[in-house]
Amino acid sequence: MSVKQQVAEQEEQLRQAVSRALDMASARSDQAEVAITKSTGISVSSRMGEVENVEFNQDGALGITVYRDQRKGSASTTDLSEKAIAKTVEAALEIASYTSPDPFGGPAPKALMAFDYPDLDLFYPDEPEPDTAAALAIEAEQAALRHDSRIKFSDGASYDSHYGVRVYGNSHGMLGSYPSSQQALSCSVIAQSDAGMERDMSYTVARDKADLWTPEFVGVEAAKHAVARLNPRSVSTCQVPVMFDRSVATGLFGHLVMAISGSALYRKSSFLLDKKDEKIFPHWLTINELPHVLKGAASAPFDSEGVMTQDRRIIEQGVLKTYLATSYAARKLDMTPTGHAGGIHNWYVSHTGQDADAMLKTLGTGLLVTELMGQGVNPVTGDYSRGAAGFWVENGEIQYPVSGITIAGNLNDMFANIVAIGTDIETRSQIQTGSVIIDAMKVAGE
Repeated sequence: MSVKQQVAEQEEQLRQAVSRALDMASARSDQAEVAITKSTGISVSSRMGEVENVEFNQDGALGITVYRDQRKGSASTTDLSEKAIAKTVEAALEIASYTSPDPFGGPAPKALMAFDYPDLDLFYPDEPEPDTAAALAIEAEQAALRHDSRIKFSDGASYDSHYGVRVYGNSHGMLGSYPSSQQALSCSVIAQSDAGMERDMSYTVARDKADLWTPEFVGVEAAKHAVARLNPRSVSTCQVPVMFDRSVATGLFGHLVMAISGSALYRKSSFLLDKKDEKIFPHWLTINELPHVLKGAASAPFDSEGVMTQDRRIIEQGVLKTYLATSYAARKLDMTPTGHAGGIHNWYVSHTGQDADAMLKTLGTGLLVTELMGQGVNPVTGDYSRGAAGFWVENGEIQYPVSGITIAGNLNDMFANIVAIGTDIETRSQIQTGSVIIDAMKVAGE
């Protein structure tokens, strides 16, 4: 029997278990939700050409949530027998009897349920033998070591292959499921010069193994990154344009995700409170969310509450068009749930047309940031201060690597003062954006 056939059988068994749990829970409560994500996979790591670790993973618990008299109780079990499910329902009901009433709880509205949802082509299972997975990791290491004599050590490489099934149901009659997979290969290496050592890495991730970069490419990229960081300097404290490399630019928009999330808004802990329908980015910047992209990194037919996902304009010509709300947050904020329980789904950030070289020319003289450290972001005020490393750029040309610095600003100003976004799109993230140039930030160095 093929893996796909095995998973199809498992999916049907899990749907039956969720259905049984819902029947039991609904009979004794006002409303109920049941979910399970069953995953299977292997992770193999190597170091300096030797296998270091092999892990086989198989997990997944059935989670049951009941609502009775506005009280919520949750319990879970890995045993899917009828007797175990009955005990778990009993445990959830018992917990609910001790919790405080909360009028904002409960499943999302029935009208938003994904009773009919698309197949998004997310399932490409790969069950490599440990030796095969190890060979891919070792090949990446060897490619890095061959690429440049200054690569003295490997800090490890790994190949990970996982697949699983998600099933969700609730007392509205919603019962949905879909399988998905993910493969990943990464390599981290250490470059050495007379001045010291520098570490960097590269990775590739995809639903389908056929879409991964080759081990050779991953290893060479890791080597290039590490060698480029050798012999770093600091810079004098200054106020200059800053370019966020595509690999870290995703994090800028990650701060936007947090700031427009319902939980931050109803707690009044967001610097974008009451900013809906206001201009927060330049007029040319647009962000579209497309949850139904086939094989997409963050595609999903429905969210973790069973709400149907849908295409959504997050930013339109610089204007914030929506907040992101789970059913709980939506009730708190008097809005409609947006299908974001569990996270966002494939954000695509517009660009201004420049490739990587043209972006450096646009930057002129300033700082190219390739790594960020620390968590120095205040979600309430938007104040931003983080350790950074990267490269000093003059007249559009990289001059030397930089480390031991801090960059600072305020996210309100940073968002408003983006002057360019490149066509060098980061495709490995749920937020797809090119490099981002901000017209001025404080760089604290020597």
